Amino acid sequence: MSRIGKLAIPVPDGVTVNVADDVVHVKGPKGELKQETAHHVAVRVEDGKVVVERTGNEKVHRAAHGLTRTLVNNMVEGVSKGFRKSLEIQGVGYRASKAGEKINLTLGLSHPVSYDPPKGVTLTVEGTTKIHVEGIDKQKVGQVAAEIRDLRPPEPYKGKGIRYEGEYVRKKLGKAGKAAKS
Repeated sequence: MSRIGKLAIPVPDGVTVNVADDVVHVKGPKGELKQETAHHVAVRVEDGKVVVERTGNEKVHRAAHGLTRTLVNNMVEGVSKGFRKSLEIQGVGYRASKAGEKINLTLGLSHPVSYDPPKGVTLTVEGTTKIHVEGIDKQKVGQVAAEIRDLRPPEPYKGKGIRYEGEYVRKKLGKAGKAAKS
């Protein structure tokens, strides 16, 4: 039995969960999400909780059990609280600014970079060196944060670039220099 899959998902106030034809619809104060589930699992709503059960005991059934429970839990959490990832920009002259829905980034390249987020994800800029990615879909929020980080990942010598908030970048020493001749 999957240790994650067997946990029931509590449904908070203001959130409704409907299951019909292997599709889970979750509606809450922040928005609405739907997710198609694998036919290896059965999703039920009972007593204000969502229960995910698998239909067999084969490897595919066991794998889909925990995954489906986590996806439904992320949907419930997303429509009630939302998700947020923060990015930090480090480097002399590296900065971000907001222009409408887009953000404009100056990252030491020969040209400024503009990033337009997909629908359902909002970008906010705090100061000139912090970017916050927010939305109700955890997968989209993580993907957008990864795409922004990929524009200029942190380099290992000075640590310049875009990194997740709190991410540790191991720095290399660089050139050791010539040994002194005696």
